[in-house]
Amino acid sequence: MTQIKPISTPNTDDGYHYQVMRRAIDLIDKAEDPMQLEQIASKMGMSAAHFQRLFSRWVGVSPKRYQQYLMLGHAKTLMRDRFTTLETAHSLGLSGTGRLHDLFLRWESMSPGEFARKGADLTIFWGWFDSPFGLALVMGTEKGICGLALAAETGEEAAMQDLTARWPLATFVENPMMLRPWVLTAFGAQGGKLDKAPLYLIGAPFQIKVWEALLSIPSGQVTTYSEIASAVGKPKAVRAVGTAVGRNPVSWLIPCHRALRKSGALGGYHWGLPVKRAMLAYEAARAEA
Repeated sequence: MTQIKPISTPNTDDGYHYQVMRRAIDLIDKAEDPMQLEQIASKMGMSAAHFQRLFSRWVGVSPKRYQQYLMLGHAKTLMRDRFTTLETAHSLGLSGTGRLHDLFLRWESMSPGEFARKGADLTIFWGWFDSPFGLALVMGTEKGICGLALAAETGEEAAMQDLTARWPLATFVENPMMLRPWVLTAFGAQGGKLDKAPLYLIGAPFQIKVWEALLSIPSGQVTTYSEIASAVGKPKAVRAVGTAVGRNPVSWLIPCHRALRKSGALGGYHWGLPVKRAMLAYEAARAEA
């Protein structure tokens, strides 16, 4: 079995801020009632003024405003105020080759024949990295990132088993330094010097169509599973679309968290609903700012 050996981003200011903000978001998300600034700062071992400056710089809004975005009813507000049709997104040029997450991605997918081989003759490199949403397991081939799992809710071992099981015949090699430039760019960290973070989509043809549609949803906005079904030419296949969304191997970068139910309910999320809520709040706060 592959050994799990967590690593951290380099000991830079950004790496430190990732750790602080990750803990703060987790604290805010788990609180039953809104927390006062002084309470959160105390838990972080900082003065209120210093914590507010760090948090506002990282998220783009104050801790108080961010907490409002984490309310359970926020998904319905997004559906009312930030809903987008994928047809509109495409007309604006917001596709897999466009600007996403305030950074640039480029992507390509493997052929159906390559997918059918279940990763045979494929070398996949992996490493653990800090992210705005907790510890992330990132995997990639020589062509780009093919997997990104978030372990905050599932745990590290489950995240590793989840991704490796998708390509059972592949050879997995621990090599975080090979992936590091892509990861820094993907998460917008200081030191990310690449113009684009490459993605390499490994999935069945229908899944890849769904993931391509997800890449069309602008940051800070949401759509529905039925909209995605229509965008891929299968308007009645909402359940199948939901399954494909749930099988997205590259969380955050392929934004399956932006797919909601028509009712405004969050729906499911493969890496845990608290992570989905935090992602939506993070993006909405930055979009407003």
